[in-house]
Amino acid sequence: MNKLINNLRKEENNPAIWVMRQAGRYLPEYRKLRKDAGSFLDLCYSPEKAAEITLQPIRRFKMDGAILFSDILVIPQALGLNLSFVTGEGPELSLLKTVDDIAPLRKNIKNIDKTLSPIYETIKLVKKELSEKHKSSNLIGFCGAPWTVALYMVDNHPSKQNHISRSWYYQHPDKFLDLIDILVEASTHYLKKQIEAGVEVIQIFDSWAGSVPDDMFEDVILKPLLQICKNIKQDYPNIPIILFPKGLHEHQLEKIVKQGCVGIGDNEKSDNRLFEGLGLDYGINLNWAVEKLQPYVCLQGNMDPAYLLTTPEIVRKKTNEILDIIKNSKNNGFIFNLGHGITPQTPIENMQTLIETVKNYS
Repeated sequence: MNKLINNLRKEENNPAIWVMRQAGRYLPEYRKLRKDAGSFLDLCYSPEKAAEITLQPIRRFKMDGAILFSDILVIPQALGLNLSFVTGEGPELSLLKTVDDIAPLRKNIKNIDKTLSPIYETIKLVKKELSEKHKSSNLIGFCGAPWTVALYMVDNHPSKQNHISRSWYYQHPDKFLDLIDILVEASTHYLKKQIEAGVEVIQIFDSWAGSVPDDMFEDVILKPLLQICKNIKQDYPNIPIILFPKGLHEHQLEKIVKQGCVGIGDNEKSDNRLFEGLGLDYGINLNWAVEKLQPYVCLQGNMDPAYLLTTPEIVRKKTNEILDIIKNSKNNGFIFNLGHGITPQTPIENMQTLIETVKNYS
């Protein structure tokens, strides 16, 4: 096993490192390929191009994890919604107009591989090069969490408002939760196919988890996330899973860990866990997380991406501060990452400083 997986299994006390959105617009080699490639979706569904983008940061920085280049919205597209990416504005989905548009989506679950099969080919290409040339890097697959994906299907551009999604839940809870259940089933199938194609770690992005009122939390965040984990573990018990529920309160993170990692203590084997890693956003106090959560789960995070817009000296200082907190912990299991995705304006030298600081830390 490599450093990333060893940390997730809490069998390693030297941090691993990868960075969310590491394959993307801050890299000149990506911008060149993107300019010649056409639309963003053309990149996602071209196995050769998507594999190349996935591998670019591994070749340059030798991270411990290579995350698949794709998008969380391929699932609603595979379920039958039209998807496009507007330059400067982001994704545009053909929206569900009413709650009565939800139930017909269920029949499309069995057909999603017609859309998603190129992504499985991307995984095979990436895995081949990693196995041959970058054996220290594990391949990370991913999907969007049901709540976050549902927001794009109902509200289109998620924000802390999300009035339509919440109103559907309040007025028609059974029908809205049917949408969540459809996304659980489709996401489970998609992730299992990724594992079959060669991914070694799974991350589930709940980028808009923090927009949920506390009285909705269990129905649309906690239960769906843990159900996907449970579904995967039934067939692939040894595949580590990382959850990244951005914006949650501390008591909500504790509840996720308590229900997903019950009875698991420091350095014990993870056979009974529903997930192994918890991604922290940059709003979470790392000292608190080390004390309350790290005895039970591998932590991942949580530098503010804005640090990478400063200077190498500032990046080095902040990176060492985070690593010092982890060094003083009594528990194994830490993956250095950002508290959200890297920004396109990030200077390469700052990213290089971050990687070197983590790798050279002792």
